[in-house]
Amino acid sequence: MRFIPTSAVTLSLVFTGSVRAATYNVVDTFQGSSFFSGFSFFSQADPTHGRVNYVSQADAQNLGLATVSGSNFILRADSTTTLSASGPGRNSFRIISNKQYSTHVSVFNVQHMPQGCGTWPAIWELGDNWPNGGEVDIVEGVNDQMPNLSSLHTSPGCTMPASRAEIGNPTGLDCNAFANSNAGCGVQTTSANSYGPAFNNNGGGWYALERTPTFIKIWYWPRGAGNIPSDVSNGGGSINTDAWGTPTAYFPNTQCDISSKFTPSNIIINLTFCGDWAGSVYGNSGCPGTCVDFVNNNPGAFANAYFNFNWVKVYQ
Repeated sequence: MRFIPTSAVTLSLVFTGSVRAATYNVVDTFQGSSFFSGFSFFSQADPTHGRVNYVSQADAQNLGLATVSGSNFILRADSTTTLSASGPGRNSFRIISNKQYSTHVSVFNVQHMPQGCGTWPAIWELGDNWPNGGEVDIVEGVNDQMPNLSSLHTSPGCTMPASRAEIGNPTGLDCNAFANSNAGCGVQTTSANSYGPAFNNNGGGWYALERTPTFIKIWYWPRGAGNIPSDVSNGGGSINTDAWGTPTAYFPNTQCDISSKFTPSNIIINLTFCGDWAGSVYGNSGCPGTCVDFVNNNPGAFANAYFNFNWVKVYQ
């Protein structure tokens, strides 16, 4: 999410991990109403300076921004209110897992992600004391600009080799958050339907992260693809990442001490508007007017600015 936190977040149980085989067992399943007990709502000022007002869980539920439909969990932004230029930003969400994870696999079964000009949605993991605890952006993009970008942001001294075993296309090799305007070491997903409207029109898909002391891997499988591992599509009780094939993004420890650059991390799911990234590139995105004016005055443009999760599972 390219930011420097301005306030602490209360964290709870910490999971630690060690080097292990590629077989993991499920430890947490977030589905439907269990998101409310497994995550906390962040309702402070946006560290990325977006045109957003992050609401509490009570307000999110009262306003219909956090709802359960069957076994699905839906998080959305306000799409009915025209904003005053001098008032707060558009109501939206930022949820943070109550647990932290070290060595683990997280799998996100996503049916729909936020879309629209001015939007900046993300699914990511964050350690304490940014950037010293590390940041892994699994799903991230702005202004409906495809494809998805997965990236690492760390303290100085973490770089990636130019050539490595991954399907995606590297966009940067220095993960240092204090270099290159905090672009991080990113990898673009090659599938056009990995982000935004194309992702939604395809019915979504699965993103997965594997983190160990020696590497971080990210995979993406579009809904309906022929190569989706059955333990992923079925949300199995155990998974074997060795059978998942070449990852979309691969971050090895050859030039980066993963074990020291990444501390136990929380899962974060959020949607902001404009801000440090979406706002800075808005003029090059083909979107109308200015970002803040568009977000203020076009509430109906955000009717599709929502996440719909079939489930999220964490394995250790």
